[in-house]
Amino acid sequence: MTIESTITKLNEMRLNAIADTYYNQMNDPQYRELSFEDRFNLLIDSEYIRRKNNKLDRLIRTANFRMPGACIEDIHYYEDRKLDRTTILRLASCNYIGEKQNVILKGASGNGKSYLACAFGVSACRNGYTAKYMRLPELLDELALARLNGTYQKIMKAYRKVNLLILDEWLLVSLTEHEARDVLEIVESRYQNASTIFCSQFEPGGWYEQIGEATLADAILDRVIHSSHSIFIDGKISMRERLGIQS
Repeated sequence: MTIESTITKLNEMRLNAIADTYYNQMNDPQYRELSFEDRFNLLIDSEYIRRKNNKLDRLIRTANFRMPGACIEDIHYYEDRKLDRTTILRLASCNYIGEKQNVILKGASGNGKSYLACAFGVSACRNGYTAKYMRLPELLDELALARLNGTYQKIMKAYRKVNLLILDEWLLVSLTEHEARDVLEIVESRYQNASTIFCSQFEPGGWYEQIGEATLADAILDRVIHSSHSIFIDGKISMRERLGIQS
């Protein structure tokens, strides 16, 4: 059997990384000094890494993060932001997802809530969890359309299955009663089943006014705040100003 025919068969079986590594081994005299076991392990490692990277790329692409390049390692811990590095790293381990807990990120516009949320989302993907980023206004529009075309339950089921849902611009504007009911459906379906990150400019106490209907507000907050880790992101200067284009 020739090298070329072996590589062809490997590629036909979609073992592309093994095919590439095998080709390199057969054309590099240095590999001849290695034992069969060592060379075989290198072949397996190359394919394993390729598949892990492909899975990570697929999870990040499907998550549709606003900032897909966000990562915990690049978070800025400026003193005025008052971020606790220990808390950030603990949440980046994703244990809260395994425990079906939530995270509330609070802070003024421009203080980096979306970036931190996306960084947590990328960490979730790195740990093999599914994630989804959505602005709450876009989610409410999607659910309203789903009611009209008869796909509401299908859409709700899809959001229920995601391990980590990131809801940006959480209660940025006041809700109608129909929107408040949709929010309750989302929160209820994920309660003790999956994790959600809420990015809000308001303290939870201010959510009541944005939700409007007191009974619905009580039900939503009861399912969110008691099972959530809370992080307040301060800052005398917004991150947009700090990291903006310098003239």
